[in-house]
Amino acid sequence: MESNNKHNWKTKLHEIIYEADTPAGKLFDVVLLIAILASIVLVMLESINSFDVKYHAFLDISEWIITILFTIEYILRIITVKKPLKYITSFYGVIDLLSTIPKYLSLIFVGTHALVALRALRLLRVFRILKLARYLGASNQLTNAIKASKAKIAVFLFAVLIASIIFGTIMYLVEGEENGFTNIPKSVYWCIVTLTTVGFGDIAPQTPLGQFIAALIMIMGYGIIAVPTGIVSAEYTKASSSNSDGELTGEEHDQLKTVSLNTQCCVNCLAEKHQDGAEFCHKCGCQLHHD
Repeated sequence: MESNNKHNWKTKLHEIIYEADTPAGKLFDVVLLIAILASIVLVMLESINSFDVKYHAFLDISEWIITILFTIEYILRIITVKKPLKYITSFYGVIDLLSTIPKYLSLIFVGTHALVALRALRLLRVFRILKLARYLGASNQLTNAIKASKAKIAVFLFAVLIASIIFGTIMYLVEGEENGFTNIPKSVYWCIVTLTTVGFGDIAPQTPLGQFIAALIMIMGYGIIAVPTGIVSAEYTKASSSNSDGELTGEEHDQLKTVSLNTQCCVNCLAEKHQDGAEFCHKCGCQLHHD
């Protein structure tokens, strides 16, 4: 009986912490997101000296309260799964740990508490909580378009790098050290900054010939910016037009089937994306809990 009770409270706690289909689970996740946002705001305010001087004690105490809450949450996440190491080494597990330890490290290393801003990564859970995964089909199309374009983009970037080295060397010869182009690497840096239309202004050509070359590089920069966009857009259009009849391909149909309509999380392997009504985990076969 005691073993069953222990199993029951762990199962219930696992539902609340890892899933968001129950009222308690939704409340937990909403409170968690609010706490994450609050901690990020506190760190930002603490970086403002005038504000920190007046409210340092309040900011420090508030950060410690949130850190302790996150520590308790992290421990509960570990004890409510069958394979704790699986969670600890998972993507979210590492993020949860990194978002918890900075405040403790600040006791030893001054200034490390600013790393608390890493908690912003925990906001990625909003995709699961708000069930936005079903709308990620368009992003998958864009990802596939970028993958299909990687060879063309690599060639393009290589060509830009060569052009930057050539123009940078020319500017070094034309302008010389007296105008700030003290060496070829620095001239190449200037060329890249100019070619990308950033224009920091820390180095500027002074001679008429140098200014003429700089103008050509700037004009070229506008055309260069459009090239990778055009490459990816062409691949994206090609992928979209192939499904213009509105029918899904076999691969897309399989992807759609794996889109989670719930937030059930396997207590054994932490796998998600289970179909509605699934009785067993699609990854390890462990039975899923149902109310």
